[in-house]
Amino acid sequence: MADRFKGGTGICGIDAGFHIASVCIHRGEEPSISGPDGICNIFFEGCNLRCIYCQNHEISNFRSDKHSNGIELQNLLDKIEKIIAAGINTVGFVSPSHVVPQVKAIIKGLNLRGHKPVTVYNTSSYDKAETLRSLEGIINVYLPDYKYVTPALALKYSGTADYPDVALKALKEMYFQKGSVLRLDEKGRAEHGMLIRHLVLPGHADESIALVKVLAEELSPGVNLSLMSQYHPAYKAINYPEINRTLYNAEYYSVVAAVEELGFRNILVQDMESFRSYMPDFKRDHPFEY
Repeated sequence: MADRFKGGTGICGIDAGFHIASVCIHRGEEPSISGPDGICNIFFEGCNLRCIYCQNHEISNFRSDKHSNGIELQNLLDKIEKIIAAGINTVGFVSPSHVVPQVKAIIKGLNLRGHKPVTVYNTSSYDKAETLRSLEGIINVYLPDYKYVTPALALKYSGTADYPDVALKALKEMYFQKGSVLRLDEKGRAEHGMLIRHLVLPGHADESIALVKVLAEELSPGVNLSLMSQYHPAYKAINYPEINRTLYNAEYYSVVAAVEELGFRNILVQDMESFRSYMPDFKRDHPFEY
């Protein structure tokens, strides 16, 4: 276990400070998450996974000599507060699993300033269940990924053979807290619940079909599921020929068909050209806007 107060020595590379890659209005999440005006997303530097196709690799593969020295909490709250003042009352924490104490401090700081935003925990699901239990009553909406059910694939592509076991336990805890219903406000914005994401990988439709079967059996086909087609071969994917391409229509729609056969009732699907819209540049103030 790394001592964060003595520097970032763990796999995420982060110390006990607030290392933030971007605080921005993001309009590219699912409609119920972004809403009509967008969400105030806080993108943390570092990550506790090592996904070789990560679209956010500029910030997830943290190196202290190439990234920020951190930001003071009050300055960070000022940035968030400006976006809230513009009428956006949903705050998302992106890749927060390795910085949960910082997430809690940000929420507490906003509360002390008189703000009660809808909070969204946007995670890979590589979270300890007991950590998630400590967030009950603090996080309004869970937005977890569910990447793999096969340990060998998880090890090959994300460096963590125990991902399937850890993630399923995490999802069960989120489901225990929130259930199947994603409660929306009058403008269609999520204010309570969970929405599970799954990114279909090229050449691995069978893995995706096995994964949604696990969801149906271990949670419920009533959960809200976002089935993503947006994969593009970023970062180190060029070194893995089987995933060094975008998805074929037949691959994606075979998973959609399986989800429908399993009786899932709350499904979001993506356009097959969606991968063109998810190539962020974190050197910009607004990484997803060009």
